[in-house]
Amino acid sequence: MIDFTKKAITYCAGLSRTTFVANTLVYDATLRNLELIGEAATRIPAVVRENYPDIPWRQVIATRNRLIHGYLGIDDDILWSIIRDDLPGLLDQLRAVRDAN
Repeated sequence: MIDFTKKAITYCAGLSRTTFVANTLVYDATLRNLELIGEAATRIPAVVRENYPDIPWRQVIATRNRLIHGYLGIDDDILWSIIRDDLPGLLDQLRAVRDAN
């Protein structure tokens, strides 16, 4: 999960929302890594998820499901918000889990 999160953050570094959406290569690569973050979260043992309730496991998995299945399309504003506002904090949380184990 850490590697996928780092990739998504790196791909979007220095971009505006408009540039991100217009760059289909970056957009698709970032989307794929968000899907992989969620897929990896489904494979984290329940006991680990229970020990780290501050990590939004359910939201991460739900985001993956919405992206992979394209429920009602993808809202680029929400996607951009996840990338810019949520991923950096998630990365810090995941690193803390890794370092504690």
